[in-house]
Amino acid sequence: MAQQIELSNTVKDSQLGQRLDQAIAELFADFSRSRFKEWLLDGKVQVNGEVVIKPRTKVMGGEIIIVQAELEDEERWEAQDIALDIVYEDDDIIVINKPRDFVVHPGAGTPDGTVLNALLHHYPDIAEVPRAGIVHRLDKDTTGLMVVAKTVPAQTRLVRALQKRNITREYEAIAIGRMTAGGRVEQPIGRHSTKRTLMSVSPMGKPAVTHYRVAEHFREHTRIRLRLETGRTHQIRVHMAYLQHPLLGDSAYGGRARIPAGASEQLANMIRQFDRQALHAVMLKFEHPISGEELEFHAPVPEDMVSMTEALRQDVHEHGIEEDI
Repeated sequence: MAQQIELSNTVKDSQLGQRLDQAIAELFADFSRSRFKEWLLDGKVQVNGEVVIKPRTKVMGGEIIIVQAELEDEERWEAQDIALDIVYEDDDIIVINKPRDFVVHPGAGTPDGTVLNALLHHYPDIAEVPRAGIVHRLDKDTTGLMVVAKTVPAQTRLVRALQKRNITREYEAIAIGRMTAGGRVEQPIGRHSTKRTLMSVSPMGKPAVTHYRVAEHFREHTRIRLRLETGRTHQIRVHMAYLQHPLLGDSAYGGRARIPAGASEQLANMIRQFDRQALHAVMLKFEHPISGEELEFHAPVPEDMVSMTEALRQDVHEHGIEEDI
């Protein structure tokens, strides 16, 4: 069953002239402004006893606000006993280290077997939290750290922290090609014009910013560290492809594998057979949404990327090229 809620409060005199959606988001801090905007448009908000549906309506101070709504029902998703690699948990949040081949949220073609299904099994009460507490996602074959909220207040505050770019997400990746230096990519990302399951840099897309730095040079590849300012779908993969340095193993955005000249048969086979994008969410840093404590988590780079890095490093040694800049 969906969770029914009723909220009531009085607009403060200090809020004179504010938009209604802004004012009620301040009055009821456990929910986001975007959620109140949806509830307004759905006729769930009353001002002095009358339904108001325009978020831009100005308030004067002293109005009585009543919200009668329901939180999304997540029980349509099945709870499944799927193991989770839990890095940290308390009453409000969970941090997991997601393996490859693990979809975060059910969708077309993946109705179950996801992180969300696992969360519903391990924490039944999380069904009362929209999207089972998921506030950000990793692609199916991207590994690494994710934070999940156990409660509505924790989720709301984590979403706000993401929107304000107050959550630090650092990734390790192996890119194709020899990158000369780090930098910043600021290119909007939207749905691909013809391949609807993919994304692309598009002037009509949403703003997206990725920072990257070179960690180690190889002959035809580069190990890099990246930080996200925004969290668009496939953002790192799209931005690196835009720079003409797609990620090793990325069949969607990467094109053909690149084999260094004179590489050993073992390395050539490893590069050809690397069957996922070489991308790992290695570090996550944020303020605890309830206590305000500064938290920082690290997840070791998975074995497939470690083995590839060692093989590329060995290739550099064999051909007498300095591995570091």
